[in-house]
Amino acid sequence: MPIARKSTKHPRSSGSEIPRRRHQVIIETAQRAGLLSGENGRIAGRVRETLIQTAKERSGITSDTELLEYALAKVALEDDFGPKILARKGRVSKDVDLEF
Repeated sequence: MPIARKSTKHPRSSGSEIPRRRHQVIIETAQRAGLLSGENGRIAGRVRETLIQTAKERSGITSDTELLEYALAKVALEDDFGPKILARKGRVSKDVDLEF
């Protein structure tokens, strides 16, 4: 007899709610950081259609301009945790109590 699996989706969130909320948080954070103020610039480039369509589907964004602004904001707001943790040298001292 097959075992029923529990759904991992939150019962109150629709499939598009999480990407919409993520987009909202990134844009609000970029605004607070002053990244969306000042004059508009222009950027042009050729990007694979598959990448564009997949990014639009995953983000819920339909406008090319909004998608580009969102992607640039995500990069601009990225933390540097990975490089910082890899740059740390040494080890934890043997006399540190880790409560194990």
